[in-house]
Amino acid sequence: METTYDVKVYKILTYKGARKTTYTVRWVVAGKRWREPFDTVALAEGFRSELIQATGKGEAFVIATGLPVSHRSKSASMSWYKFAVQYVDARWSQLGGNSRKNTAKTLTAATIALLRTQPTQFDPVAVRTALREWAFNANRRQDASQDVVTILRWVERNSLPVSSWEDAEKVDDVLQVMDTRLDGKQAAAWSRKRHRRILNVVMKYAIRRRILRTNPLPKGKEATTTTKTTNAVDKRCLINPGQAAGLLGWVRQRPRGGKRLHAFFAVMYYCGPRPEEAVAMRVQDVSLPDAQATDQWCELLIHTATPEVGKQWTDSGEIHEERDLKGRAEGDTRTVPGHPALTRILRQHIDDEELKPGDLLFQGEKSGILAGSVIRRAWRSARKAVLPLHVFESPMGKRVYDLRHTRLTKWLNDGIPPAQVAEWAGNGVPVLLAIYARCVDGQLSDLKKRLEAAGDLEDLPAAD
Repeated sequence: METTYDVKVYKILTYKGARKTTYTVRWVVAGKRWREPFDTVALAEGFRSELIQATGKGEAFVIATGLPVSHRSKSASMSWYKFAVQYVDARWSQLGGNSRKNTAKTLTAATIALLRTQPTQFDPVAVRTALREWAFNANRRQDASQDVVTILRWVERNSLPVSSWEDAEKVDDVLQVMDTRLDGKQAAAWSRKRHRRILNVVMKYAIRRRILRTNPLPKGKEATTTTKTTNAVDKRCLINPGQAAGLLGWVRQRPRGGKRLHAFFAVMYYCGPRPEEAVAMRVQDVSLPDAQATDQWCELLIHTATPEVGKQWTDSGEIHEERDLKGRAEGDTRTVPGHPALTRILRQHIDDEELKPGDLLFQGEKSGILAGSVIRRAWRSARKAVLPLHVFESPMGKRVYDLRHTRLTKWLNDGIPPAQVAEWAGNGVPVLLAIYARCVDGQLSDLKKRLEAAGDLEDLPAAD
């Protein structure tokens, strides 16, 4: 811990803003400027008085924190591992399964980076597993095996204090470790961005609990230069009608559950729900026209999602977690029209499976929720069997989710207003346009005619 006696304390800076007045204590430690804002002048004067008293006593200041040696914060007395476990327990009931899993991954990476020494006596994979699957899982921690407990006790003894985050150089080192994969290569941009987002929430929690004074993570351009990502869809992943017909036709001929999976993929292709929304649908959520009307549209009611998160992350112990629609208010629903071709497919599917109104529309072999592994395996087999090798190895339809991307893009290209597409898709209009703007094409000729008709493209006089 490097200290100094080179300290200067300045007058309180008062800033009167439109909404409130802020009182900022300013001081310099070894040439580095420090600022601490307060909402009241009394708090500011009290803190400034502590600094002046420390200098009057000849007390050294810690260069990394800018505070007197005697000013030991909670961050100095609490290990990062202990704090991370407390954070998980405090937030567990407020998070969904996927958020719990992602939080555990981020805290595991941070904890490994904040060890005094690396655990060479343990297998690195075992250490990460112990942290991710047991230490940062409030439901399973008490059931950990003796081997896992031994590892976690070692981690707790060798964990640096939370105050390590107050050292800018240490923060950079930790973030560098978190941004690096186990093979030494840089992690994907979306992974780095997710780590930053979760860590920011963790730091805000530490500030509210008065464990840290400020958020130590980089801000502004410094925080985003290496984590730029885009949500825009790659046009290469879209599926043309001929390819879709070939893929769905192959799935239908699949001997094991082919017809059931064909109906599922057809719903994805014609209506564009998220996979977790499609597997949650029940027969009563489908409005079909009269049996004699084979050329009429059907309608799907989407109101529930059951993402597959893993039974260790759900309170029920089930692999899937039932929740409301993504980004929507509790209990919100939406309806989506289905092409007459889908009407025929779903009617045949319901009859063949002898489904009742309360049954799941798409069931697994044991009448439960259709497993994501089954869906992905069937889709990959279809791509491999139907597509030429160079297309199979391309991004085209590589994920089941690309069926949704294809449908939403087609709606936009067909001239359906973005507000309506957003309603059918369960997105906000800004998000929809940000994701699919690059995929909208085929309308340039019509747009040119509109611009010409507007009369604002008069010929300009030629230059002399």
